[in-house]
Amino acid sequence: MDRMILLMLASILAAFTLVRVPLTGTFLAGIEPITDIIGIVAILLFSLFLIYKGLKGLLGKY
Repeated sequence: MDRMILLMLASILAAFTLVRVPLTGTFLAGIEPITDIIGIVAILLFSLFLIYKGLKGLLGKY
């Protein structure tokens, strides 16, 4: 179970990196809005999952 939580935290960190990576001046500059959207959705998804798991743990339904 701890591995899954660490994987989710790593995924959030990777999504933040995807949002913050500068693509200006590269051949990938055209897809920068798409990478931002993917990163934001990933951050929201994994964060909500961690909040859900935390609430389950606090309420004793682990």
